[in-house]
Amino acid sequence: MEDIQDYFVHIIEQAHSYDIAESEFKRAIAEDDSLHMQYREWCRERGTTEKHGFMDFCEEYMADRNEVWETLNDYDDEE
Repeated sequence: MEDIQDYFVHIIEQAHSYDIAESEFKRAIAEDDSLHMQYREWCRERGTTEKHGFMDFCEEYMADRNEVWETLNDYDDEE
C-alpha cells in the first residue's frame, strides 16, 4: 500500500493546496477503478472512511513536513 501513499504525496506536491489535491484525487479515483480499489483497501486498513481518508493523509503529511522544518529552524537557532 506504500504505492498509493506515494501517489498521494505526488498529488499533494503537484497541487500545492489541499483543495486542488483533493479535487485531483477524486477525479483520479473516479476514472481509475484499480486506484479506487487500492484506496478503498488503504482506508479500510487504517480505519478511516473514503470520504476523509485522503484529507486525513494530507493533514498528517503536511504536519510532518512542518515538524521537519521547525526542527531544522530550532537547530539553526542553536548555532
